[in-house]
Amino acid sequence: MKSTILNKTKLVNSVFSKVHKKYDLMNDIMSLGIHRAWKEKFIDWLNPQKNTKLIDVASGTGDIAKLFLERCEDSEVVCIEQNSEMLEQGKIKLKKFRSIEWINAKAESIPSENNTYDYYSISYGIRNVTDINQALKEAFRVLKPGGRFMCLEFSKIDNEIINYLYKQYSKTIPYFGRFIVGSEKPYKYLIESIEKFYNQEELAELIKKNGFSNVEYRNVSNGISAIHSGWKI
Repeated sequence: MKSTILNKTKLVNSVFSKVHKKYDLMNDIMSLGIHRAWKEKFIDWLNPQKNTKLIDVASGTGDIAKLFLERCEDSEVVCIEQNSEMLEQGKIKLKKFRSIEWINAKAESIPSENNTYDYYSISYGIRNVTDINQALKEAFRVLKPGGRFMCLEFSKIDNEIINYLYKQYSKTIPYFGRFIVGSEKPYKYLIESIEKFYNQEELAELIKKNGFSNVEYRNVSNGISAIHSGWKI
């Protein structure tokens, strides 16, 4: 078990080390820019309030942190990112935002005290963690009572025709990776990780089992992605 976890950790780190410089560009190409609208919907549902604190886990280059602070300039964000190169890209991209703290850490082991944050977000990161239950336990631990957990992740499409077209399109993504990033491997991993990941109901059950209440989800683009929400009560 420990060997499997170690192998996944190394694999995920290797994937993001290869793509970090062109991560945002590839996201735009792969989703035809739609991921930006999904993240806006995510923030709309989060509905952040003034003078609050967000922990954004698997923060990548900081898209969620940026949207959050554009809504709530007087709030604070802690960005947690396991891959140090991705973390540096985020720092460069969001250098004008002074209220972001950047921490190189894993979702399963967050260096924060209990009951610290009003919101916890993880966007396209939960399927990459080595121990999803431990990551969810950490999310519950660091949130304040009354705090909100929110997750945006690729999911399962609820329309047969769209699902077929999406699968055909997905087969082309590694080729984009070869020409833009110089390697197909990170994007083969991406497609495989999406196919193997939980469906909407399964992920909702995991969130509930790890302590969260009032768990619900909303599909975006017929379930290509889904937004999950839960509360620490």
